[in-house]
Amino acid sequence: MKFIIPLGLSALLWLTGCATTGMAPETGPSASASSESTASASRSATGKSYRPVIPGGPLQPITTSQATSRTVAQLAPPADLWERIRRGYGMPDLQSDLVHDREQWYSTRPDYILRMTERSSKYLFHIVEELERRNMPTELALLPFIESAFNPQAVSTAKAAGMWQFMPATGKHFELKQNAFRDDRRDVLASTRAALDYLQRLHGMFGDWHLALAAYNWGEGSVGRAIAKNQKAGLGTTYTDLNMPMETRLYVPKLQAVKNIVGNPDAFSSRLPLIENHPYFQTVDIKRDIDVALAAKLAEVPLEDFKALNPSASRPVILAAGTPQILLPWDKAAIFQSNLEAYGGGRLASWTVWLAPTTMKPADAAKRVGMSEAELRSINNIPPRVVIKAGSSLLVTRSKHLETDVGAHAADNGQLSLAPDAILKRTVLKAGKQDSVASLAKRYRVSPASVAEWNKVSASASFRAGQQIVLFLPVPAKAVAKGKPAPRQARKGIARATRVAKR
Repeated sequence: MKFIIPLGLSALLWLTGCATTGMAPETGPSASASSESTASASRSATGKSYRPVIPGGPLQPITTSQATSRTVAQLAPPADLWERIRRGYGMPDLQSDLVHDREQWYSTRPDYILRMTERSSKYLFHIVEELERRNMPTELALLPFIESAFNPQAVSTAKAAGMWQFMPATGKHFELKQNAFRDDRRDVLASTRAALDYLQRLHGMFGDWHLALAAYNWGEGSVGRAIAKNQKAGLGTTYTDLNMPMETRLYVPKLQAVKNIVGNPDAFSSRLPLIENHPYFQTVDIKRDIDVALAAKLAEVPLEDFKALNPSASRPVILAAGTPQILLPWDKAAIFQSNLEAYGGGRLASWTVWLAPTTMKPADAAKRVGMSEAELRSINNIPPRVVIKAGSSLLVTRSKHLETDVGAHAADNGQLSLAPDAILKRTVLKAGKQDSVASLAKRYRVSPASVAEWNKVSASASFRAGQQIVLFLPVPAKAVAKGKPAPRQARKGIARATRVAKR
């Protein structure tokens, strides 16, 4: 038996070597022939020759922890996207009466859940992909259910926008452009990237996903102060310990309730629509400005579906310099490219951008660009009783002879600035020493471009002492109509103009 045991161990080690290298070491001519045969097979399969790598050195024992797998690999792929989300749950569960209350609220509204989940089907796969790529808990993909019911056009009373509900300032901090032609807070790719960046940063700050979510809703400063206050009082600092507004108090319970329903819909008598575990959309590059309606037509996609995938395009045209990619259903991208190449209808865009040279009424701007006032107001969302300030970017009809697309500066930075409508009273004054277009514009709070236009000079011009200067100073229409004096600022400007004119 003493002889058999070492012999058995030797055989076991020999077999281990075979299993490790995939072949037993050989010597002599037969080994050479075998090596040539293997190399030949390798060359025929890949076109390149290689030598098998055989580990050298003595065998080393492995520890118990190295031999024990920490995870169980699931061989079967997820049946659908919901199952994939369930497998990636990684946040601690919250147990509270508020969670049960929200579970009951959602489960007794099956139509609402169905609408939300059907709407989410366009975006969920991309969000889950991004979460997995960042190694983040996949239940965060359900957060837009709480924020916006997965409506990328949602706008709150506090001016938060998009399915991730970014406030304007927070959106700018995370590089979400907001201008006259697009709002990236609504953009599917950009807003998701920004939201996950923000959530990762918050988790890094607080080290807890529940606190990170509270900060996403309430603000990181508010959560930080609440934690500091509890620490000073010797109280706990978890999500349930902090004193916070009711909206934030309900925020995580809402997400937990939706997570529980998605985790086990049958337990809540809920039905989730099938969402396949594959991409819904593809990105497609565009090189020219193109009308939204035409892009949808070339892709053979209903206009509403196109807008749902490209919600940041708030105008009837997509400016390629600012939005070089569009999203299309994954099976429509090739159709769009083919139809675009075959398109023989002439220009792709029937709109362009026009900069207002001076402050003017919408009716005057419409006359300059050859549009009706109603059309100009409608296409640019101009409300009544306002004037368009100088330098504003407006979308106007594109002439048939204009071939140039809108430039990158206008597409990325165009803003529409409006001011309350007022009657401009013509005032003549004499320039003082060292007066210029810029100094008078600053003094009377009008634009340098307006002063320059009124006096037929350049915006950098200076005036001679005593030279007559023409200004049109605002007087509110209501004050004139009712015979009331102009507001204090307007009175100061007119009075100063009168004093200067008398000197």
